[in-house]
Amino acid sequence: MLGINADSLASVEFRLSWKKNNVNHTDTLYVHRVNFWRDLFPEILRRELMGSYKGDTVSQDYQPGDLVPLPDNQRTFRVPHRNVTGQRLDGSTFVPQYGRFYPRGILGGVPDVFRGNIEPFRCTDTDDDGIRADFNHPMAGLDVRVDAQVLDVREKFEEHGGTANDWVEQALTGPGMQSRCNGAPTSFFGDRAFERDDAGDDRGFYERPRLVQHIDDRAIETITGLYGRIITPGSRVLDLMSSWTSHLPDQLETASVTGLGMNAEELAANTRLTTFDIHDLNRRPQLPYPDAVFDAVICTVSVEYLTQPFEVFAEVARVLAPGGIFAVTFSDRWFPTKAIRIWKELHPFERMGMVLEFFRRSGRFQALETFSSQGWPRPEGDKYADRMAFSDPVFGVWGRRRPDA
Repeated sequence: MLGINADSLASVEFRLSWKKNNVNHTDTLYVHRVNFWRDLFPEILRRELMGSYKGDTVSQDYQPGDLVPLPDNQRTFRVPHRNVTGQRLDGSTFVPQYGRFYPRGILGGVPDVFRGNIEPFRCTDTDDDGIRADFNHPMAGLDVRVDAQVLDVREKFEEHGGTANDWVEQALTGPGMQSRCNGAPTSFFGDRAFERDDAGDDRGFYERPRLVQHIDDRAIETITGLYGRIITPGSRVLDLMSSWTSHLPDQLETASVTGLGMNAEELAANTRLTTFDIHDLNRRPQLPYPDAVFDAVICTVSVEYLTQPFEVFAEVARVLAPGGIFAVTFSDRWFPTKAIRIWKELHPFERMGMVLEFFRRSGRFQALETFSSQGWPRPEGDKYADRMAFSDPVFGVWGRRRPDA
């Protein structure tokens, strides 16, 4: 078996584990071609990876300041409103909101910022005069554990030069944006956040069955694996906003799986369901079930369509047994006309932060966690394989019903 050396190529999944505001976060990045002669690593991690074999995992704990610079007040800027030119794709303007992230290019009069700069800053204060823009890394000041799992090792046949990649730095691009700023709720929900391009009756939109997958097979595999890890065997499961597949592992034994969705033909085609109900949550967010009748609720690639999410999340807590889990997963593909306005304006990692706020607003969940998976190659034969190199990313947020709620 080939071990990693300076002339190796390897496929590695980097996993970041960190905690903030009592929420546990796990962010993963798969890299197919790690070049150990050229690419950059923290020195201890590189040393530990040398000699590793396929299947090995190397772990390292990092203190604040080891991977990203410590928070620095010199990297925060007070910007008057006249120097902020926020504009949406539809041409309408916006004022940055507390805790949100925006591209630096909307700021004028800030050193070393140019109009097209898409690096994010965080709005950490706003008043009648202006905003405060924080350029610090969103992971600044946090402890981070890095696990590097070696999935494949192969010989490098030739070397033609190229670009050196810092894979841990790339794995840190995005993580942190799902957490609150200074522990205060992020301002996601103003400015017509839950409006949609198509405000028409959802029953008409979903009347035609769509017996197709809305994410690629690799992303489905990731979601299925996640559900298999966090749902207890023997659970009574509610598949919320269900369709013709439930993405539960075949080997996961369940007491029952109830589907709640909008299209009878799709639900009837779902062989995992033991029963199903037709129900429009945007018309009536109340769930048609008694209290505490489910051990697990899942919602797969659908949360972005909820126009009354606070009411729905409170209802999910009601129908969950104490300690039961509610898991929400999503990607970066959706029906544009039916997704809520705020969803389309957010950075993908911010969307996890917004779903966390749905959980928190109910006051009935604990043990909150987030998960992200990026970088996997798009499966061969996928209809977008000739246009998109990477698989659809997967994001997950889950929590458990508080026993006292």
